[in-house]
Amino acid sequence: MKAVNKDSPVPLYYQIYRNIKKKITDGELKSGEILPSEYEYCDIFNVSRLTIRKALEELYREGLIVRSRGRGTFVSENKREEILTKLKGFTEELKSRGQKPSSKTLEKSLVEPPLEVIDKFGITEDTPVLFLKRLRLADDIPMAIESGYYNISLDPRILKIMNLDMENHSLYSFFKNDLELKMRYADETIEITHASEEDKKYLQISGSGESILRKRYSYLSDDRCLEYVISIYRGDKYKLKVRLGL
Repeated sequence: MKAVNKDSPVPLYYQIYRNIKKKITDGELKSGEILPSEYEYCDIFNVSRLTIRKALEELYREGLIVRSRGRGTFVSENKREEILTKLKGFTEELKSRGQKPSSKTLEKSLVEPPLEVIDKFGITEDTPVLFLKRLRLADDIPMAIESGYYNISLDPRILKIMNLDMENHSLYSFFKNDLELKMRYADETIEITHASEEDKKYLQISGSGESILRKRYSYLSDDRCLEYVISIYRGDKYKLKVRLGL
Protein backbone atom coordinates (compact mmCIF):
# COMPACT_ATOMS: atom_id res chain seq x y z
CA MET A 1 0.00 0.00 0.00
CA LYS A 2 1.14 3.52 -0.73
CA ALA A 3 2.09 5.32 2.48
CA VAL A 4 0.06 8.33 3.56
CA ASN A 5 1.64 11.76 3.74
CA LYS A 6 0.91 13.19 7.16
CA ASP A 7 2.32 16.57 6.14
CA SER A 8 -0.12 16.90 3.24
CA PRO A 9 -3.14 19.23 3.52
CA VAL A 10 -5.23 16.35 2.09
CA PRO A 11 -7.01 14.57 4.99
CA LEU A 12 -5.55 11.20 5.93
CA TYR A 13 -8.84 9.35 5.48
CA TYR A 14 -9.13 10.74 1.94
CA GLN A 15 -5.61 9.63 1.03
CA ILE A 16 -6.43 6.11 2.26
CA TYR A 17 -9.77 6.12 0.45
CA ARG A 18 -8.03 7.11 -2.81
CA ASN A 19 -5.35 4.49 -2.24
CA ILE A 20 -7.79 1.62 -1.77
CA LYS A 21 -10.12 2.87 -4.51
CA LYS A 22 -7.27 2.88 -7.04
CA LYS A 23 -6.44 -0.71 -6.21
CA ILE A 24 -10.08 -1.66 -6.79
CA THR A 25 -10.51 0.26 -10.06
CA ASP A 26 -7.14 -1.00 -11.35
CA GLY A 27 -8.17 -4.58 -10.63
CA GLU A 28 -5.46 -5.20 -8.06
CA LEU A 29 -8.24 -5.86 -5.58
CA LYS A 30 -10.74 -8.06 -7.36
CA SER A 31 -14.50 -8.49 -7.05
CA GLY A 32 -15.38 -10.61 -4.03
CA GLU A 33 -11.92 -10.30 -2.47
CA ILE A 34 -11.88 -9.74 1.27
CA LEU A 35 -10.20 -6.57 2.52
CA PRO A 36 -7.91 -6.33 5.54
CA SER A 37 -9.69 -5.65 8.82
CA GLU A 38 -9.88 -2.14 10.27
CA TYR A 39 -7.16 -3.06 12.77
CA GLU A 40 -4.93 -4.39 9.98
CA TYR A 41 -5.40 -1.18 8.00
CA CYS A 42 -4.48 0.78 11.15
CA ASP A 43 -1.13 -1.03 11.19
CA ILE A 44 -0.65 -0.70 7.43
CA PHE A 45 -1.18 3.07 7.35
CA ASN A 46 -0.19 3.87 10.95
CA VAL A 47 -3.39 5.81 11.59
CA SER A 48 -6.32 5.62 13.99
CA ARG A 49 -9.27 3.28 13.58
CA LEU A 50 -11.56 6.29 13.22
CA THR A 51 -9.57 7.40 10.17
CA ILE A 52 -9.82 3.94 8.61
CA ARG A 53 -13.56 3.79 9.28
CA LYS A 54 -14.07 7.12 7.53
CA ALA A 55 -12.10 5.96 4.48
CA LEU A 56 -14.06 2.69 4.29
CA GLU A 57 -17.33 4.59 4.71
CA GLU A 58 -16.53 6.58 1.56
CA LEU A 59 -15.84 3.37 -0.36
CA TYR A 60 -19.06 1.86 0.95
CA ARG A 61 -21.05 4.97 0.00
CA GLU A 62 -19.77 4.67 -3.56
CA GLY A 63 -20.75 1.01 -3.71
CA LEU A 64 -17.16 -0.18 -4.10
CA ILE A 65 -17.22 -2.42 -1.03
CA VAL A 66 -19.83 -4.45 0.85
CA ARG A 67 -19.93 -5.48 4.50
CA SER A 68 -20.99 -8.85 5.83
CA ARG A 69 -21.47 -9.18 9.58
CA GLY A 70 -19.23 -11.85 11.00
CA ARG A 71 -17.36 -12.30 7.70
CA GLY A 72 -15.68 -9.00 6.92
CA THR A 73 -15.57 -6.37 4.17
CA PHE A 74 -15.37 -7.36 0.51
CA VAL A 75 -14.83 -5.70 -2.85
CA SER A 76 -18.20 -5.31 -4.57
CA GLU A 77 -18.99 -7.24 -7.71
CA ASN A 78 -18.87 -5.29 -10.95
CA LYS A 79 -22.32 -3.99 -11.87
CA ARG A 80 -23.78 -4.15 -15.36
CA GLU A 81 -24.30 -0.63 -16.65
CA GLU A 82 -27.22 0.35 -18.85
CA ILE A 83 -27.21 3.71 -20.60
CA LEU A 84 -30.72 5.15 -20.74
CA THR A 85 -30.53 7.04 -24.02
CA LYS A 86 -32.07 4.53 -26.41
CA LEU A 87 -35.09 2.23 -26.27
CA LYS A 88 -33.74 -1.33 -26.10
CA GLY A 89 -34.96 -4.63 -24.79
CA PHE A 90 -33.02 -6.73 -22.29
CA THR A 91 -31.71 -9.05 -25.03
CA GLU A 92 -30.47 -6.26 -27.28
CA GLU A 93 -28.88 -4.41 -24.37
CA LEU A 94 -26.84 -7.43 -23.25
CA LYS A 95 -25.79 -8.42 -26.76
CA SER A 96 -24.49 -4.89 -27.35
CA ARG A 97 -22.15 -5.47 -24.39
CA GLY A 98 -21.01 -8.90 -25.53
CA GLN A 99 -22.96 -10.79 -22.86
CA LYS A 100 -25.21 -13.83 -23.25
CA PRO A 101 -28.88 -13.12 -22.52
CA SER A 102 -31.34 -15.83 -21.57
CA SER A 103 -34.74 -16.11 -19.92
CA LYS A 104 -36.92 -18.44 -17.91
CA THR A 105 -40.66 -18.10 -18.38
CA LEU A 106 -42.43 -17.93 -15.01
CA GLU A 107 -45.96 -17.26 -16.27
CA LYS A 108 -47.72 -16.68 -19.60
CA SER A 109 -51.49 -16.19 -19.81
CA LEU A 110 -54.41 -13.96 -20.76
CA VAL A 111 -55.54 -11.83 -17.83
CA GLU A 112 -57.80 -8.94 -16.96
CA PRO A 113 -55.97 -5.64 -17.45
CA PRO A 114 -54.52 -3.93 -14.37
CA LEU A 115 -55.87 -0.44 -13.72
CA GLU A 116 -52.59 1.13 -14.86
CA VAL A 117 -53.05 0.04 -18.48
CA ILE A 118 -56.75 0.54 -19.19
CA ASP A 119 -56.44 4.18 -20.22
CA LYS A 120 -52.98 3.79 -21.76
CA PHE A 121 -54.08 0.83 -23.89
CA GLY A 122 -57.39 2.47 -24.75
CA ILE A 123 -59.38 -0.59 -23.67
CA THR A 124 -62.20 -1.45 -21.28
CA GLU A 125 -61.69 -3.21 -17.96
CA ASP A 126 -63.04 -6.48 -19.35
CA THR A 127 -60.69 -6.53 -22.37
CA PRO A 128 -58.06 -9.25 -21.86
CA VAL A 129 -54.35 -8.52 -22.18
CA LEU A 130 -51.45 -10.90 -22.55
CA PHE A 131 -49.33 -11.31 -19.42
CA LEU A 132 -45.75 -12.55 -19.60
CA LYS A 133 -43.49 -12.90 -16.56
CA ARG A 134 -39.86 -13.87 -17.08
CA LEU A 135 -36.65 -14.23 -15.12
CA ARG A 136 -33.92 -12.49 -17.13
CA LEU A 137 -30.33 -13.71 -16.93
CA ALA A 138 -26.97 -12.34 -18.06
CA ASP A 139 -24.27 -14.96 -18.61
CA ASP A 140 -26.54 -17.36 -16.68
CA ILE A 141 -26.71 -15.05 -13.65
CA PRO A 142 -30.22 -13.91 -12.57
CA MET A 143 -30.47 -10.17 -13.11
CA ALA A 144 -34.13 -9.16 -13.27
CA ILE A 145 -37.74 -10.23 -13.17
CA GLU A 146 -39.95 -8.72 -15.87
CA SER A 147 -43.75 -8.73 -15.69
CA GLY A 148 -45.16 -7.47 -18.97
CA TYR A 149 -48.71 -6.67 -20.09
CA TYR A 150 -49.25 -6.58 -23.88
CA ASN A 151 -52.03 -4.84 -25.76
CA ILE A 152 -53.48 -7.54 -28.02
CA SER A 153 -56.20 -5.14 -29.17
CA LEU A 154 -53.52 -3.43 -31.30
CA ASP A 155 -52.88 -6.57 -33.32
CA PRO A 156 -54.32 -10.07 -32.69
CA ARG A 157 -51.04 -11.56 -33.92
CA ILE A 158 -49.51 -10.57 -30.59
CA LEU A 159 -51.26 -13.70 -29.30
CA LYS A 160 -48.57 -15.73 -31.12
CA ILE A 161 -46.45 -15.07 -28.04
CA MET A 162 -48.54 -17.72 -26.30
CA ASN A 163 -46.97 -20.36 -28.56
CA LEU A 164 -43.44 -18.96 -28.70
CA ASP A 165 -40.51 -20.26 -26.71
CA MET A 166 -39.91 -17.02 -24.82
CA GLU A 167 -36.81 -18.43 -23.17
CA ASN A 168 -34.94 -18.03 -26.45
CA HIS A 169 -36.93 -15.32 -28.25
CA SER A 170 -36.33 -11.57 -28.16
CA LEU A 171 -39.73 -9.97 -27.71
CA TYR A 172 -38.68 -6.68 -29.27
CA SER A 173 -37.23 -8.54 -32.25
CA PHE A 174 -40.52 -10.45 -32.61
CA PHE A 175 -42.51 -7.21 -32.61
CA LYS A 176 -40.21 -5.54 -35.12
CA ASN A 177 -39.33 -8.36 -37.51
CA ASP A 178 -42.32 -10.70 -37.33
CA LEU A 179 -45.19 -8.28 -36.72
CA GLU A 180 -43.61 -5.11 -38.14
CA LEU A 181 -44.67 -3.22 -35.03
CA LYS A 182 -41.97 -0.63 -34.48
CA MET A 183 -41.71 0.95 -31.07
CA ARG A 184 -40.82 4.61 -31.23
CA TYR A 185 -40.44 5.70 -27.61
CA ALA A 186 -41.13 4.76 -24.00
CA ASP A 187 -41.97 6.51 -20.75
CA GLU A 188 -40.16 4.93 -17.82
CA THR A 189 -40.04 5.58 -14.10
CA ILE A 190 -37.26 4.26 -11.86
CA GLU A 191 -37.44 3.77 -8.09
CA ILE A 192 -35.56 2.04 -5.31
CA THR A 193 -37.44 -0.86 -3.75
CA HIS A 194 -37.00 -4.11 -1.82
CA ALA A 195 -37.62 -7.40 -3.59
CA SER A 196 -40.32 -9.69 -2.19
CA GLU A 197 -39.33 -13.00 -0.62
CA GLU A 198 -40.46 -14.81 -3.78
CA ASP A 199 -38.48 -12.47 -6.04
CA LYS A 200 -35.39 -12.84 -3.84
CA LYS A 201 -35.49 -16.60 -4.40
CA TYR A 202 -35.67 -16.17 -8.17
CA LEU A 203 -32.92 -13.54 -8.17
CA GLN A 204 -30.76 -15.50 -5.70
CA ILE A 205 -30.32 -12.57 -3.34
CA SER A 206 -30.58 -12.36 0.44
CA GLY A 207 -30.86 -9.71 3.12
CA SER A 208 -33.17 -6.76 2.56
CA GLY A 209 -33.09 -7.29 -1.21
CA GLU A 210 -32.37 -3.72 -2.36
CA SER A 211 -33.52 -3.54 -5.96
CA ILE A 212 -34.31 -1.20 -8.82
CA LEU A 213 -37.99 -0.96 -9.76
CA ARG A 214 -38.63 0.07 -13.36
CA LYS A 215 -42.04 0.72 -14.91
CA ARG A 216 -42.15 1.25 -18.67
CA TYR A 217 -44.89 2.13 -21.13
CA SER A 218 -43.74 1.60 -24.73
CA TYR A 219 -45.42 3.24 -27.70
CA LEU A 220 -45.62 2.72 -31.46
CA SER A 221 -44.97 5.47 -34.00
CA ASP A 222 -48.70 6.31 -34.01
CA ASP A 223 -48.59 6.86 -30.20
CA ARG A 224 -50.55 3.71 -29.37
CA CYS A 225 -49.30 1.94 -26.25
CA LEU A 226 -48.09 -1.61 -26.92
CA GLU A 227 -46.72 -2.72 -23.56
CA TYR A 228 -46.50 -2.00 -19.87
CA VAL A 229 -43.57 -3.71 -18.16
CA ILE A 230 -42.76 -3.81 -14.46
CA SER A 231 -39.18 -4.93 -13.79
CA ILE A 232 -37.25 -5.70 -10.62
CA TYR A 233 -33.48 -5.46 -11.17
CA ARG A 234 -30.85 -6.60 -8.69
CA GLY A 235 -29.40 -3.58 -6.96
CA ASP A 236 -26.12 -5.38 -6.28
CA LYS A 237 -25.43 -6.12 -9.95
CA TYR A 238 -27.04 -3.33 -11.96
CA LYS A 239 -26.65 0.40 -12.39
CA LEU A 240 -28.22 2.90 -14.75
CA LYS A 241 -26.49 5.77 -16.51
CA VAL A 242 -28.13 8.87 -17.98
CA ARG A 243 -26.41 11.59 -20.02
CA LEU A 244 -27.86 15.04 -19.37
CA GLY A 245 -27.33 18.11 -21.51
CA LEU A 246 -28.48 21.69 -21.82
